[in-house]
Amino acid sequence: MDNNIFKDFTKYVSLNILGMIGLSCYILADTFFISKALGSTGVAALNFSISIYSLIHGTGLMIGIGGATRYGILRSQKRDKRANEIFSTSIKLGVILGLLFTIVGVFSSESLALTLGADDNTLPLTKTYLLTILSFAPFFIMNNILLAFVRNDNNPRLSMVAMLTGSFSNIILDYIFMFPLQMGMFGAAFATGLAPIISILILTVHLTKGRNSLSFIKGKMKLSRVFDVFRLGLSSFISEISSAVVLITFNLVILKLAGNLGVASYGIVANIALVGISIFTGIAQGIQPLISKGYGSKNFLEVKKVMRYALITSGVIALIIYSAVFIKANSIVGIFNSEKNLEILHIAITGLRIYFIGFFFAGINIIMSIYLSATERAKDAFIVSMARGLVIIVPLVLILSSILKMTGVWLSFVFTELAVTIMTYIIVKTKKNIEREEKIRVNLAND
Repeated sequence: MDNNIFKDFTKYVSLNILGMIGLSCYILADTFFISKALGSTGVAALNFSISIYSLIHGTGLMIGIGGATRYGILRSQKRDKRANEIFSTSIKLGVILGLLFTIVGVFSSESLALTLGADDNTLPLTKTYLLTILSFAPFFIMNNILLAFVRNDNNPRLSMVAMLTGSFSNIILDYIFMFPLQMGMFGAAFATGLAPIISILILTVHLTKGRNSLSFIKGKMKLSRVFDVFRLGLSSFISEISSAVVLITFNLVILKLAGNLGVASYGIVANIALVGISIFTGIAQGIQPLISKGYGSKNFLEVKKVMRYALITSGVIALIIYSAVFIKANSIVGIFNSEKNLEILHIAITGLRIYFIGFFFAGINIIMSIYLSATERAKDAFIVSMARGLVIIVPLVLILSSILKMTGVWLSFVFTELAVTIMTYIIVKTKKNIEREEKIRVNLAND
């Protein structure tokens, strides 16, 4: 039994980590090619735009993870018709919200760019990137939804292939559009927008296979199912939205402390961090189908073992990432510092070595948030996500940056993740104590 659990854990997590690394390279590839073609101004403009990408990505994750979590639980209970009603509701929600994002992009990209902090130098590039990315929002959202459902329909390998193919396509198209075709910022955004379309085409292979259990059911959306999807996926949405809010806050704080060069430096740190965070997200999303299945079938021992494997894996990966970043910080920054700017080099190296300490706690928090959602503890997952993304980090960055300047900016992430880990431990421990006391009361009553 243990071997089967570990085998499933290894399969789902390894495939999903590979896929998430590929997915995170969407923006990292843009950062690399934009730094080569457009310099620090381009990197700063991209950094102003990433928060909106996070919003789109978060919307897709909310619907995908929320819907797929309920789908996985229902399938484990042999309620296939209800499971497919959830799948259909998720698809409809993705289309509606994706089109709303597109409308915003067409009519409000310039005002949005100004709100995000773009100035006269960065406004044209920021506006171009935002308009293009928002136009492709329906595909980004639909890709996240299909990835989650295909993974929960016992095909994590195809999800991984789709994510990696989309990412590699983005890298290739980035180069073609920005250099041979000289398409500038539009080329970078256009390449990123085409990537989820390629991924979706691969995922449709699953929908045509005989062993596919997903079936689209026509009919009106029921509000109760919409709320259920949103409730279970809310923590994933909050995590991404929080990333966007934090990014905007950091950009505005750093803009005052170190100008556009500081923002470009943070852009390097933040985009490299995206890849690291994607690994922890890969662990979390990889265990979600296993947790939902174990929880739905009341196999709590399996859930406990999967969580133990996940937390140990997170700790080992955090150690590897931090060691690599600390030792190779100079070389890593150099890849994205095409102008060889010494100020960017100094700020980014210091940032990497401080900021990435938070990874030892961030992995735990991301995994626990998904675990709470997958076991229908949406309220606790929401609290963890809000604390991690908004409630603690925003005040901390404002306070610490006023005292310690740029060092305070980097430390705010570390202290936030540490505080949330402690808080999550207390939440889980308190819940266990309540359940233990309830069992004792029931046993006494029976006696």
